[in-house]
Amino acid sequence: MKNVFKDFKKVKYEGPESDNPMAFKYYNPEEKIAGKTMEEHLRFSIAYWHTFADTGEDPFGAGTRVYPWADISDPLERAKAKVEGAFTFMDKLGAPYFCFHDRDVAPEGKTVAESYKNLDTIVDLIEEKMDETGIKLLWGTANMFTNPRFMNGASTSPNADVFAMAAAQVKKAMEATKRLGGQNYVFWGGREGYETLLNTNMALEQDNLARFLEMAVDYKEKIGFDGQLLIEPKPKEPTKHQYDFDAANVIAFLRKYNLDDHFKVNLEANHATLAGHTFEHELHYARINDMLGSVDANQGDLLLGWDTDQFPTNIYTTTLAMYEILKNNGLGKGGLNFDAKVRRPSFKMKDLFYGHIAGMDAFAKGLKIANKLLEDRVLEDFVAERYASYESGIGKKIVNKEVGLEELAEYAMELGEVENSSGHQEMLEARLNQYILNN
Repeated sequence: MKNVFKDFKKVKYEGPESDNPMAFKYYNPEEKIAGKTMEEHLRFSIAYWHTFADTGEDPFGAGTRVYPWADISDPLERAKAKVEGAFTFMDKLGAPYFCFHDRDVAPEGKTVAESYKNLDTIVDLIEEKMDETGIKLLWGTANMFTNPRFMNGASTSPNADVFAMAAAQVKKAMEATKRLGGQNYVFWGGREGYETLLNTNMALEQDNLARFLEMAVDYKEKIGFDGQLLIEPKPKEPTKHQYDFDAANVIAFLRKYNLDDHFKVNLEANHATLAGHTFEHELHYARINDMLGSVDANQGDLLLGWDTDQFPTNIYTTTLAMYEILKNNGLGKGGLNFDAKVRRPSFKMKDLFYGHIAGMDAFAKGLKIANKLLEDRVLEDFVAERYASYESGIGKKIVNKEVGLEELAEYAMELGEVENSSGHQEMLEARLNQYILNN
């Protein structure tokens, strides 16, 4: 097999005047913003599944992208070749992190023991490549949605044997993540939900999901894994009624089962769209609840009702996303993982570079604009003034819980016509546009 990625030059920063599609225009990893380099702020990660496994296949047609390792018949040898190609690509791109599912990197065996052995073999090779390149693992996870056994979910399956198989898979994936120095471990319920209540015991399924997560917390502590546990909300993917629908739903679930001290959320832009939210809403909600852990950086198509996982190129969205992340003082152990795939007609290997360069530049530009907005307090001062009535007088008493309905009713009796101030939304949107266009 020829490692085609070796034929590409290393991607470098050339600045906004460059017309080289294989160069960064805005992402300069060493440039300092608010005391940290861009690389430290953005913590870019490559998604192993979309970048090195997705062939462009869709429900109506075969794949269009042929990887150089595709003609290797033996699954384990093919996985080894994929590791070689993947780390060459990531090194050429200059990405500091990567993420994987267990089944992305190693083939599933006929038995649990065989699957364990396959994963160990590939993890040995990945460890070597990590040492060689300096690329680190942002997070690992387990694929508990592809195998037909998970047709009704994993931990929420009505079949206890499926629950046990899922537990075995997570145990090994968490061990592999720890061994590779992963900074997080993600749970995402691709099929944790239901189609109809006619055959569903929702209470038992949700209790079992909580039991499963409790087991994971216990095992994390037993093996000494110090990474952050994350849950990724996933609406409509593919279950109609998804238990982990959005950030608010997940946070409420974690608090109900007293798991919120052990988990944060990994939020995806395309999932926010499918949940009927903006990406910044999801980030904001998680931030104000101190639950923002990491981000899957992509975007969806507003005209399509499924998870299209496109590379993020909308500067408006990346600006508001970085605004929330900066206000969160960064993502801690998390990062910006490109859970994104190039479009089906973009079938050349160089398109993988083009897509990631576009996404990295979009978030780098968003970072600079968001930092300037915060420095100038464009939105901060306006919002503070809009809510100033809660800083003194009756508003302060409300905040301090010094009044109840009786006292407020007495106060209201003395009020004349209440005068509201304008929200000036259009002015603020214009100011935001001004910063986007001028910075």
